[in-house]
Amino acid sequence: MSVTREPITIRELTTDDEMRPCHGLQQRVWGSSEIEVVPHHIFVVATRVGGQVLAAYDGNEMVGFVLAFPALQKGRRYLHSHMTAVLPEYQGHGIGKQLKFAQRQNALNHGFDLIEWTFDPLQLGNANFNISHLGAIVREYLPSVYGSTTSQLDAGLPTDRLVAEWWIRDSRVQQTLQGRPPQGTTAVRRVDLPRRIRAICAHDPEQARELQRQLRLALEPLFHNSFAITAFEMNAEHATYLLEPYENREDYAARASHASENTV
Repeated sequence: MSVTREPITIRELTTDDEMRPCHGLQQRVWGSSEIEVVPHHIFVVATRVGGQVLAAYDGNEMVGFVLAFPALQKGRRYLHSHMTAVLPEYQGHGIGKQLKFAQRQNALNHGFDLIEWTFDPLQLGNANFNISHLGAIVREYLPSVYGSTTSQLDAGLPTDRLVAEWWIRDSRVQQTLQGRPPQGTTAVRRVDLPRRIRAICAHDPEQARELQRQLRLALEPLFHNSFAITAFEMNAEHATYLLEPYENREDYAARASHASENTV
C-alpha cells in the first residue's frame, strides 16, 4: 500500500530554505557519514550556474530530489546529474521516474540534448530503470571512482560505476518513454550477473568483489571496441547487460572522467 497521502508533486527549487531538507534526506537514503553528505549550499550553487534542483513532495514533505550541474566535455554542453534520491519508504511508487521525467523536460526547456550520470552496475534495479525504462545507453566503465565510501549501498566494495548517457531528444529515448523500446541488432553480446548479487554483497564480500572484477573485465574490452549497453534483462537466476555495436554515431562523445551519481 502506498505511503503517500496526496499526489506527488515535483517543484523546481530556487531558494536556500527550500534546499536545506536535501541535506538530511541524503543521510536517510544512503546512511553515509556526515563528511560524505553534499551540503545544501552546493545545491544553491547548482541553480546559480545553470544546473537543476528538482524535488518531489508528498504534501509539504520533501520525499526525493534530483541535483544536476551544467558540464562541458570536448565542446559538448550537457547536464551531469550528480544525485537522485527518494526516501526508502517512498521507493517503488514511481517517484524516481517522475523526477527523471521532470529533469528531462527541464533540460529540454533549457536547450540540452544530453544528461549523463553514473551508477553502480551491481545495483540491478538502477540498471533496469536507467536502461529499460529511460532508454539510457552505456559506453564507459569507471573503476573505483570514489575509492572506499561509508555508504551502505557500496557494501565495502570498490566504487565501480557505469556511465549512463541519456540522449533526451533521441527517437530511441522517446520510444522507450512511450513504452515502445527499440529493437536491437542481431549482433548482441550478453554479460551476466547473478540476480542475487545484492545478497552476495551482504554475505560474501570476497565473492562479490570477484564478480565485480569479472564484470569489469567483460565490459571494458567491449566498450573499447565500440559496443554499447542498449538493453537489460532479468530472469529468476540472472541479470544480463546486452550490448550491440554503436560506432560512427553522431552522438558519440567519449569522456575522459566523470563524477559519480548516487541513485536509489
